[in-house]
Amino acid sequence: MKKKTLEILACPECKGELELRPEVEEGEEILEGELICKSCGERYIITEGIPDLRPKEMRESGGD
Repeated sequence: MKKKTLEILACPECKGELELRPEVEEGEEILEGELICKSCGERYIITEGIPDLRPKEMRESGGD
């Protein structure tokens, strides 16, 4: 995920602003980390550069 992508993303649950917490970066690319909603506190994991923004129910059930 590119850092600038954060400008167009919002929390799928409440539409709140997301905060980036990178763990592994390569230049402007975030490879691992998480996005945290500043409003509701929901967390979205970034794995291999892809943020998982599915609804909480789908993430918890493993739904694809």
